[in-house]
Amino acid sequence: MQRVEDRVAIVTGAAQGIGAVYAKALAADGAKVVVADLLDGEPVVKVIEQQGGEAISITTDVTDEASVDDMVRGTVERFGKVDILVTNAAMFASLKMQPFTEITTEEWDRLMAVNVRGVFLCAKAVVPEMRRNKWGRIINIASGTVFKGTPNFLHYVVSKGAVLTMTRCMSRELGGDGICVNTLAPGLVLSEGVVDNEEMLEKLQAPVLASRAIKRDQVPEDLIGALLFLASDDCAFMTGQSVVVDGGSVNN
Repeated sequence: MQRVEDRVAIVTGAAQGIGAVYAKALAADGAKVVVADLLDGEPVVKVIEQQGGEAISITTDVTDEASVDDMVRGTVERFGKVDILVTNAAMFASLKMQPFTEITTEEWDRLMAVNVRGVFLCAKAVVPEMRRNKWGRIINIASGTVFKGTPNFLHYVVSKGAVLTMTRCMSRELGGDGICVNTLAPGLVLSEGVVDNEEMLEKLQAPVLASRAIKRDQVPEDLIGALLFLASDDCAFMTGQSVVVDGGSVNN
């Protein structure tokens, strides 16, 4: 049985990496998917269509309110509703590890605009549609690093901490509307962006692996099970929670 059959899902930052895996997984499980990204999402749409699914690509800048509103409007025009939002768009793989005393205010503001304001704007935009149908799932993507603290990534860790707290606040405001808001917190995932960042991989891969109970690298596909659970009726009585999927690195 497909858990998200006939649901409509928006996945931000879905043109590549983990977001593309989320989009394909939701489509394979029966959802109609919107690939929302500044990058070209058509290759992901084509893969979904080749596999028998239904998807569209909408060029979206999650830091821009008008662009986000257009994303939701385009989704409703094509599919008639919005059921699921996965706020995956974020700055991470392109970052340089550095002491927080060397992070410029420009980089701080740019990252916060994507990682924090983007989540706020996207959730704000989909809620009226979800309220209309008295059903919704907002899945905010944070990170296991929030529970540990990672040196030389202050702005990123802070941004994901903000996502965690947004989830808790949103869940309190939206629970009466049939909308569940939860956080999915991956560990270090070997997406193509992370693999291409040799410095990041060299500094983080070995210590992260050593901290895990399950001694292997994490790949994007490790997140599919938790994603589909949070996107479906299976989590109908669960909201405001954080699901950490990291091989047991965070163990509390």
